[in-house]
Amino acid sequence: MTSNEERVLTVGLAARSYPIRIGRGTIAHAGSLVASLGTKHAVIVTNPTVAAHWLAPVRDSVAAGGARCDVVVVPDGEAHKSFATLEDVVTRLLELRAERGSLVVALGGGVVGDVAGFAAAICQRGMPFVQIPTTLLAQVDSSVGGKTGINHPLGKNLVGAFYQPRAVLIDTDCLATLPPRELAAGLAEVIKYGAIKDAAFFAWLEANIGALVARDAGALAHAVYESCRTKAAVVATDEREEGERTLLNFGHTFGHAIENGVGYGEWLHGEAVAAGMVLAAEVSQRTGRIGSADVRRLRDLVGGAGLPVAPPALGFDRWRALMARDKKVRAGTVRFVLLDAIGEAVVTSDVPDDVLRAVLP
Repeated sequence: MTSNEERVLTVGLAARSYPIRIGRGTIAHAGSLVASLGTKHAVIVTNPTVAAHWLAPVRDSVAAGGARCDVVVVPDGEAHKSFATLEDVVTRLLELRAERGSLVVALGGGVVGDVAGFAAAICQRGMPFVQIPTTLLAQVDSSVGGKTGINHPLGKNLVGAFYQPRAVLIDTDCLATLPPRELAAGLAEVIKYGAIKDAAFFAWLEANIGALVARDAGALAHAVYESCRTKAAVVATDEREEGERTLLNFGHTFGHAIENGVGYGEWLHGEAVAAGMVLAAEVSQRTGRIGSADVRRLRDLVGGAGLPVAPPALGFDRWRALMARDKKVRAGTVRFVLLDAIGEAVVTSDVPDDVLRAVLP
């Protein structure tokens, strides 16, 4: 895939299938997308940081397409992925007289997408929405697959719904405005796809991590496309995370514990997942699944992306308490996503406490 080529993937979910359009300048097509969905009223949900860069072209495109356009601005940051923000968005939708056929447009990163999508899922028992993700993490992960929701003081993403968008519009030009820390956070999810499903992609990442950090347009376009391709295929076979989709949580059991344990927003989601992936690899080695060379490859790639390779010291009892609230818990037992090889992951609950004590600070 070249940096200027637009490509389209499909998330195959029968009547609820939808396209993922990936390219440069795709934001200019927002109006035609809204028009194709047959709505005359769109409500853009965004935050001040994103609005400064991307609200005007999206709003102008939607208006040019013939739809009335309103805007709801929510605070920026993981700390605002909350009941309070959700209530504010729903209230504004109702105040704006949004109807069941009005379209919610999520313009922003993962927090905006998750909150706006959840609001669309519950307001008037369901309104259509589209995702226009502006961070790398949202482009390769949270915008695809229909997971919407908010955090709870007791755990990450514990309140939400599976609710699929009508389309995902990915403009890789948006990545030019990301701070380096946000770009690196998105690379964590990109690395995840190679680690769990695609050894060849993992090797490509090892060879091209410098180009990705330097924001080479062609490298980023390829990474976004391959990540979305993998996720779309997994979601099509397991929409509600009852089987294979659980593998997409590689690094997340530890990562969510980090986010909650240090306070939402202190570590970015991708940073926590990065350290969580290294922990999962170390557990995989200590349980005889992979060798030290594979652990080293993952750690080196994570570090090369500018991401943390070591978790914060929470204390074993705190780690255990936080992981016990993970959504993958079944019958009171924590399940872990581990590696049998680079490119091959498995879900298991067979991790002895002495192994966890050895790796968790």
